[in-house]
Amino acid sequence: MKKQLLHTLAAWLVTLGLGMNAYAQEYVSPIRPVQTGRSPGVKVKLLSTNGTTRTYVLVFAKNDEGVSGLTEFAQEYNVTCAHYTGIGDVLSAKVGWFDYSKNQFKVIPIGESEISSLMGDIAVFNGKPVAHTHVNLATSDGISHGRHLLELFVGPTLELFVTVEPTDTFVQAT
Repeated sequence: MKKQLLHTLAAWLVTLGLGMNAYAQEYVSPIRPVQTGRSPGVKVKLLSTNGTTRTYVLVFAKNDEGVSGLTEFAQEYNVTCAHYTGIGDVLSAKVGWFDYSKNQFKVIPIGESEISSLMGDIAVFNGKPVAHTHVNLATSDGISHGRHLLELFVGPTLELFVTVEPTDTFVQAT
């Protein structure tokens, strides 16, 4: 009887431990490198030039990862100072809330949604262009989720309008 009780208790603890792991919160560093090569369908078009300021539109295809594609654009076009806005649809996304006690982003997954607001800037960090994006995603239940954008897989489309400035207007992060 005692042995059976110990086995039952052990099985219960294992089950409880596995269940707790399923709810473990993911955190990521704010300076982790962006994985590139995840937006094979993105198209870039120069819309206008005003002196040395250029405005582009980036049109992403379904299943492209938006942060990856924007980062690749900034690297390929040598962008060191820009701002952008966007609209579109999302298959899935990860947004982050900055937890000051951990000095990391708490990852919050979001399912299918619509981008009701997306804005950000590109600056230089450790010698490379980095996109800093904030997004507001509206889910089918009418709830909006706004945070720092970590990852975004495009639904039917995502259009980003990027204005590239001629100089390093923003303070360079170090």
